[in-house]
Amino acid sequence: MSNLNIDSIKERSYDAIVIGSGISGGWAAKEFTEKGLKTLVLERGKDVKHIVDYPTTNKYPYEFEHRGELTLAIKKDNPVVSKCYAFREDAMHFFVKDKEHPYVQEKPFDWIRGYQVGGKSLLWARQTQRWSDLDFEGPKRDGFAVDWPIRHKDLDSWYTYVEQFAGISGNKDGLVSLPDGDFLPAFPLNAVEDYFKNTMREKYEGRHVISARCAHLSQPKQVHFDQGRGKCQNRNLCQRGCPFGGYFSSNSSTLPWAQKTGNLTLKPFSVVESVIYDEKLGKASGVRVIDTNTKEVTEYYAKVIFVNAAAINTNLILLNSISSRFPNGLGNDSGTLGKYVAFHNYSARINAEYDGLKEFSTDGRNPAGGGYIPRFRNLLKQETNFKRGYAAGFQAYRSTERDTSGMGADLKAQLLSKNLGPWQVGSHMMGETIPKESNYVKLDTEKKDAWGIPLLRISVEYDDNDAKMKKDYLEQMTEMFTEAGFKNIKADDAGQAPGLDIHEMGGARMGHDPKTSVLNKWNQLHDCKNVFVTDGACMTSTSTQNPSLTYMALTARAVDYAVLSLKKGEL
Repeated sequence: MSNLNIDSIKERSYDAIVIGSGISGGWAAKEFTEKGLKTLVLERGKDVKHIVDYPTTNKYPYEFEHRGELTLAIKKDNPVVSKCYAFREDAMHFFVKDKEHPYVQEKPFDWIRGYQVGGKSLLWARQTQRWSDLDFEGPKRDGFAVDWPIRHKDLDSWYTYVEQFAGISGNKDGLVSLPDGDFLPAFPLNAVEDYFKNTMREKYEGRHVISARCAHLSQPKQVHFDQGRGKCQNRNLCQRGCPFGGYFSSNSSTLPWAQKTGNLTLKPFSVVESVIYDEKLGKASGVRVIDTNTKEVTEYYAKVIFVNAAAINTNLILLNSISSRFPNGLGNDSGTLGKYVAFHNYSARINAEYDGLKEFSTDGRNPAGGGYIPRFRNLLKQETNFKRGYAAGFQAYRSTERDTSGMGADLKAQLLSKNLGPWQVGSHMMGETIPKESNYVKLDTEKKDAWGIPLLRISVEYDDNDAKMKKDYLEQMTEMFTEAGFKNIKADDAGQAPGLDIHEMGGARMGHDPKTSVLNKWNQLHDCKNVFVTDGACMTSTSTQNPSLTYMALTARAVDYAVLSLKKGEL
């Protein structure tokens, strides 16, 4: 090999490579660089710098051509992503449009993506709850999926570690089903949310309404000021990118922190085609990257590789990483890669009105979204005709009424007159789905994307367990709303396809046995020790909690283990 080639390889060699710059990828970058490792972060989308690249963040409604709404043409061109609540005129630029990276739906599935530095951490709902042992032990109790190789005690200190840095607001609620964390002050419930909380406490045992826990700086600490972040302003324009850094994102927090170490190299417009496996060394040597725009192919090398491309794309990369040793995808000796994909069921909601507490109204906005009802079904024993359970959101606000009759000056005056109406209350379901072999993603054998990579085929659907769970949610919430004295109760089965919850999990699940899982208890491929997965693909089951806090904790823990293993010469 010529000196020129040797120098070129050295220039493309790092201690660690992280694929993806979203919530888990950003944490991997922070942890590796802080520990002194020269780290390359690869992002397939454009660069988005904190504050600089939030073009709509301070715009008024009248400054948008369509006042924030989507045109019919945009909806027609984007039948999938336009279903997402945050895909609006003020944030469209942070979403992947349907035609930009197509996929094959063997069964209806809404795949919502954000290809840019920071990924979906710019767009997430920022809800953060820990898992309890009741969640980790679920598969072992009922025999669905495989046993998690970890429990809460394995993540407890890591949860605390990421909570302190990210900034999580919440109360110490003392619930076995939802462990308390290291919290900033909670965003309080309003009068009707608090009324519902007290009513549930009086009427039911084991059913709680708490202030939602969220990744917003209600009262920043020095570590947050050190990141350049400030107090949440309660604007609730988070999907635009927050110039104050009031909520946690890779862009405002972990990536700038990693950049300050001098150990970070960030390359946007880098589509990872595959992880390169070295047959002689018996481990991965690097990654093959295609320039998003020029299609030029480059290889980068590292001692350790973290695949954090978001659950479905992580599966795609591993499945496409084929070698003589791994003809069916990297680390896929078990044959489970791409299988047992699960998600959350958000397809039911319920709304009503409340005529009481009219001496109160709401003033300002709550970035936490109101209340949270932790799971109360099948916690300690099987008590229903379905497995696992559901959590729920709960929100209340005071409606306004305007008289739209009349014409001219009278109509203008009436429209400007804001009369308070009854309280509006609502809840949405957050149900756990059971990982099944029949829910899978795989590579298409013929169709390829713009970069020559096989399209992904997605075959994921609800089942009878989901239908029974949804029925129970609507029945129980209707009963609870009735007990609270709410009127005009309307239960809604949205009938939406899987995926719109944007909580895809599994495909490269953790487990004890290499014959039935892809990753071990350290998020390390059983069959390729220097490759780790700590995004949603690693999840063995989904529980009911929003998953991002767990991804962060798993990532920090796995990086710590990987660096110690490197120092011992084990990788």
